[in-house]
Amino acid sequence: MAFDLNAFSPQQLDALITQAKERKTTLKKRKPLTAVRKKLTDMAAAEGYSIAELFGGSAPRAASTAAAPATRKSATKGRKLGKVAPKYRNPANKAETWTGRGKQPLWLAAHTKKGRKLEEFLIQK
Repeated sequence: MAFDLNAFSPQQLDALITQAKERKTTLKKRKPLTAVRKKLTDMAAAEGYSIAELFGGSAPRAASTAAAPATRKSATKGRKLGKVAPKYRNPANKAETWTGRGKQPLWLAAHTKKGRKLEEFLIQK
Protein backbone atom coordinates (compact mmCIF):
# COMPACT_ATOMS: atom_id res chain seq x y z
CA MET A 1 0.00 0.00 0.00
CA ALA A 2 1.63 3.22 -1.13
CA PHE A 3 0.58 6.74 -0.24
CA ASP A 4 1.50 9.96 -2.00
CA LEU A 5 2.39 11.83 1.17
CA ASN A 6 2.78 15.09 -0.77
CA ALA A 7 -0.99 15.11 -1.39
CA PHE A 8 -1.83 15.08 2.34
CA SER A 9 -2.46 18.21 4.38
CA PRO A 10 -0.68 18.63 7.74
CA GLN A 11 -3.89 17.72 9.59
CA GLN A 12 -4.33 14.58 7.48
CA LEU A 13 -0.70 13.59 8.12
CA ASP A 14 -1.19 14.05 11.88
CA ALA A 15 -4.32 11.88 11.79
CA LEU A 16 -2.48 9.21 9.77
CA ILE A 17 0.44 9.20 12.20
CA THR A 18 -1.95 8.87 15.15
CA GLN A 19 -3.76 5.96 13.51
CA ALA A 20 -0.47 4.25 12.67
CA LYS A 21 0.79 4.58 16.25
CA GLU A 22 -2.48 3.16 17.63
CA ARG A 23 -2.31 0.22 15.23
CA LYS A 24 1.34 -0.42 16.10
CA THR A 25 0.51 -0.44 19.83
CA THR A 26 -2.34 -2.88 19.25
CA LEU A 27 -0.13 -5.23 17.22
CA LYS A 28 2.67 -5.16 19.80
CA LYS A 29 0.25 -6.28 22.53
CA ARG A 30 -0.87 -9.33 20.57
CA LYS A 31 0.70 -12.74 21.10
CA PRO A 32 2.16 -14.56 18.08
CA LEU A 33 -0.47 -16.27 15.92
CA THR A 34 1.13 -19.71 16.29
CA ALA A 35 1.01 -19.49 20.09
CA VAL A 36 -2.66 -18.52 20.11
CA ARG A 37 -3.52 -21.21 17.55
CA LYS A 38 -1.75 -23.87 19.64
CA LYS A 39 -3.49 -22.71 22.82
CA LEU A 40 -6.92 -22.89 21.17
CA THR A 41 -6.19 -26.31 19.67
CA ASP A 42 -5.02 -27.63 23.05
CA MET A 43 -8.11 -26.26 24.80
CA ALA A 44 -10.43 -27.84 22.23
CA ALA A 45 -8.59 -31.17 22.43
CA ALA A 46 -8.82 -31.13 26.24
CA GLU A 47 -12.60 -30.93 25.91
CA GLY A 48 -12.71 -33.64 23.22
CA TYR A 49 -13.27 -31.39 20.19
CA SER A 50 -11.29 -30.36 17.15
CA ILE A 51 -11.07 -26.85 15.76
CA ALA A 52 -12.96 -28.02 12.66
CA GLU A 53 -15.85 -29.25 14.81
CA LEU A 54 -16.04 -26.02 16.77
CA PHE A 55 -15.66 -23.46 14.01
CA GLY A 56 -16.56 -25.37 10.86
CA GLY A 57 -13.25 -24.56 9.19
CA SER A 58 -10.27 -26.75 8.64
CA ALA A 59 -8.01 -27.72 11.49
CA PRO A 60 -4.42 -26.46 11.54
CA ARG A 61 -2.14 -28.36 9.17
CA ALA A 62 -0.26 -30.08 11.96
CA ALA A 63 -3.46 -31.53 13.38
CA SER A 64 -5.30 -32.17 10.11
CA THR A 65 -7.49 -35.24 9.89
CA ALA A 66 -8.51 -37.54 7.08
CA ALA A 67 -11.84 -35.68 6.75
CA ALA A 68 -10.22 -32.55 5.32
CA PRO A 69 -9.11 -34.09 1.99
CA ALA A 70 -12.58 -35.61 1.50
CA THR A 71 -14.11 -32.15 1.78
CA ARG A 72 -11.75 -30.83 -0.85
CA LYS A 73 -12.59 -33.62 -3.27
CA SER A 74 -16.34 -33.09 -2.95
CA ALA A 75 -15.96 -29.39 -3.68
CA THR A 76 -14.36 -30.13 -7.05
CA LYS A 77 -16.46 -33.18 -7.93
CA GLY A 78 -17.51 -33.08 -11.57
CA ARG A 79 -15.15 -30.25 -12.47
CA LYS A 80 -11.74 -30.53 -14.02
CA LEU A 81 -9.36 -27.94 -12.70
CA GLY A 82 -6.14 -27.12 -14.41
CA LYS A 83 -3.58 -24.44 -14.78
CA VAL A 84 -4.01 -21.94 -17.58
CA ALA A 85 -1.07 -20.23 -19.24
CA PRO A 86 -0.96 -16.46 -18.77
CA LYS A 87 -2.16 -14.38 -21.74
CA TYR A 88 -1.30 -10.86 -20.58
CA ARG A 89 1.85 -9.38 -19.01
CA ASN A 90 2.54 -6.07 -17.29
CA PRO A 91 5.28 -4.27 -19.27
CA ALA A 92 6.43 -2.43 -16.14
CA ASN A 93 6.78 -5.61 -14.08
CA LYS A 94 7.32 -8.79 -16.10
CA ALA A 95 6.42 -10.96 -13.08
CA GLU A 96 2.81 -9.72 -13.12
CA THR A 97 0.67 -11.74 -15.50
CA TRP A 98 -3.01 -12.54 -16.02
CA THR A 99 -4.64 -15.55 -17.63
CA GLY A 100 -7.66 -13.64 -18.84
CA ARG A 101 -9.93 -15.41 -16.36
CA GLY A 102 -11.63 -13.74 -13.45
CA LYS A 103 -11.38 -10.11 -12.48
CA GLN A 104 -8.74 -7.99 -14.19
CA PRO A 105 -5.71 -7.28 -12.02
CA LEU A 106 -5.30 -3.72 -10.80
CA TRP A 107 -2.32 -2.97 -13.03
CA LEU A 108 -4.26 -3.96 -16.17
CA ALA A 109 -7.43 -2.16 -15.12
CA ALA A 110 -5.40 1.02 -14.55
CA HIS A 111 -3.81 0.84 -18.01
CA THR A 112 -7.10 0.15 -19.81
CA LYS A 113 -8.77 2.98 -17.89
CA LYS A 114 -6.13 5.31 -19.30
CA GLY A 115 -7.21 4.29 -22.81
CA ARG A 116 -4.76 1.53 -23.68
CA LYS A 117 -6.08 -1.55 -25.48
CA LEU A 118 -6.11 -5.00 -23.89
CA GLU A 119 -4.35 -6.40 -26.96
CA GLU A 120 -1.24 -4.31 -26.17
CA PHE A 121 -0.53 -6.54 -23.16
CA LEU A 122 -0.84 -9.89 -24.93
CA ILE A 123 2.10 -12.22 -24.45
CA GLN A 124 3.63 -13.04 -27.83
CA LYS A 125 3.74 -16.79 -28.49
